Amino acid sequence: MANETLPKWWKEATVYQIYPASFKDSNGDGLGDIPGISSKLDYIRDLGVNVIWICPFYKSPQYDMGYDIADYQDVHAPYGSKADVDALIAGTHARGMKIIFDLVVNHTSHEHAWFQESRRSRDSPKRDWYMWRPAKVVDGKRVPPNNWRSNFGGSVWEWDEPTQEYYLHYFAVQQPDLNWENPVVRKAVYATAVNYWLDKGVDGFRIDTVNMYSKFLDFPDAAVVDPSTPWQPADKYYSNGPRLHEFLKEMHRECFSKYDVVSIGECPNTPNFKDVLPFVSTQEKELDMVIQFDLASLDHGGGELRLWRRDWKLHLFKAITEDAQILAIPEHDAWCTTYLENHDQARSVSRFGSDAPQFRVQSAKMLATYLLTLSGTPIVYQGEELGMVNMPRSWDVEKEYKDLNTVDYMRELRRIAGDDKDMLEKGIYSAQMTARDHSRTPMQWDSSPNAGFTTAKQTWMRVNDSFTEINAAAQEQDGSSVLAFYRTLLKLRHTYKQLFIYGSFELSEPDNEDTMTFIKRHEEDNALVLLNFTKDDQPFVVPSRFKGRPELLISNLPTAQKHVLRPYEARIYINHDAKTMTNGV
Repeated sequence: MANETLPKWWKEATVYQIYPASFKDSNGDGLGDIPGISSKLDYIRDLGVNVIWICPFYKSPQYDMGYDIADYQDVHAPYGSKADVDALIAGTHARGMKIIFDLVVNHTSHEHAWFQESRRSRDSPKRDWYMWRPAKVVDGKRVPPNNWRSNFGGSVWEWDEPTQEYYLHYFAVQQPDLNWENPVVRKAVYATAVNYWLDKGVDGFRIDTVNMYSKFLDFPDAAVVDPSTPWQPADKYYSNGPRLHEFLKEMHRECFSKYDVVSIGECPNTPNFKDVLPFVSTQEKELDMVIQFDLASLDHGGGELRLWRRDWKLHLFKAITEDAQILAIPEHDAWCTTYLENHDQARSVSRFGSDAPQFRVQSAKMLATYLLTLSGTPIVYQGEELGMVNMPRSWDVEKEYKDLNTVDYMRELRRIAGDDKDMLEKGIYSAQMTARDHSRTPMQWDSSPNAGFTTAKQTWMRVNDSFTEINAAAQEQDGSSVLAFYRTLLKLRHTYKQLFIYGSFELSEPDNEDTMTFIKRHEEDNALVLLNFTKDDQPFVVPSRFKGRPELLISNLPTAQKHVLRPYEARIYINHDAKTMTNGV
């Protein structure tokens, strides 16, 4: 027991997520690549992070930007070669950092050799490697086995004419779900997709849709919430099936337990911390931590139009934060992650702060303060450390947005809106606020053409117009930049690691809709974090639970006013005699 609860390297990590297509192009073809990532390893190290997470780079037809994998052991040719990946692993380790990859094994590409064999005939030896089902007949017509809606629109079932059956796909038609009920499939996944890379020195995985492997095999119909379409949201059936924990324990035993690595599971549709705890409890031996969706979905609607934007309230933001922080308290023997951005989310400054010119910098710093003072392992997405923002609303959603999810959303929006121009306009605004495309514009390295991302005239996706003002080169020279603030916060996080990494979280004023106040505590030491989420001055008081005399550690503004937080101001106070430093004494 004692050995299980000791600090792990991944508990003291800050993860930097990289989207290969948009990070850095090394060969001038307009698309990011693996050598481009290697060329920026010093930049990443100097930021102060110590783990990089690479989104899928595997061989893929790219219907869903690499999350449709055709070969787990090969590289998407435009991204580079296997030798380039080996060099990236070595270069990361040489700089004292760790590297983790994306593990996508709920589904494969329809071009994967396994699926090609599976659909060859009903007698194929790999037929039951995927989820095949016969049609139902209703009123003399062929219909899918149930009414579930795919995450990308339409039915989760696709008819295969040659073999006269449907196959299951929770996501795109081109992403058939594997049959984890088959032990031969599981062994093949462990050997080809997991242990192959761990043997090459990879330090772990972020695991895509980790709680979707076990299916509810009776495939019941979902409740009808949208009578205008036959396909209904079925979130409660997609996740946390009856054999899920059995499968995850087996994967841990057959793969992760043999190496000193980290496993970070993407865990949607699981908002209650009591349901999350079995995934991450050390004693259960399944995963080290999970990525939850509650905060990321705070401003998203539900139903058919999942990008539909809704207003969010700060008291909910706080409550979600508090629930996640509970996982990291010592008696749970577990761990948590914190993030505001990733490849599936719009930019946090535009969503939770303000991208207005007068507030952009301080709101980006305020959100950074939130992210890097919470317990657990934070994840920083590429460009977040620069305060990158959403694409301008002047851009045409139909022409400039590339993501399959957005394309499907716009098709559904037009079907549902019909001639209702107000609904169509509202729906387009929703995409302009929450679409995944916003995080996928090229990284803004400098103010040269195409933001220094590429020497090509044409980029795979348009560069955000903000690159002349928001770019790494300019911020490198500016001690008051968002980038400089991230570097300072990351140093403070490790200087006071017992408070900010391991410390307990105590929320004050949970119903205050303007400011967020919390205390981080370790033994007799405590820090006070104050965050103004508005464009107006807001009063504050030091909570009575703060012990000792507060001393200002850092603020995102050059001067601090007594008892007043200015627009999007962030402050960290620490008790004057705090002893919690890097060495823990």
